[in-house]
Amino acid sequence: MTSETEPGLIELCTRRAVMRRAAMIALVVGTILAIINHGDRLIAGDLNGEVITKILMTYLVPYCVSTYSAVLTIRERMREAQ
Repeated sequence: MTSETEPGLIELCTRRAVMRRAAMIALVVGTILAIINHGDRLIAGDLNGEVITKILMTYLVPYCVSTYSAVLTIRERMREAQ
């Protein structure tokens, strides 16, 4: 349960700094993972809807992990400051 002074999950997830950092991490990590997992199909130009969906999800996962980690850190620091 959150206190009245603690921001909610959505508010923390949508902070500009959190979103920017998560996007940068997703760009780097997602690109590396996409190349590792789908590089052969990218080079061959063998892309279809399923492959494109998997590639997009490859970027979504590190974005979500980074956002979750940032939110936990922010909440921990807020609680320590009280």
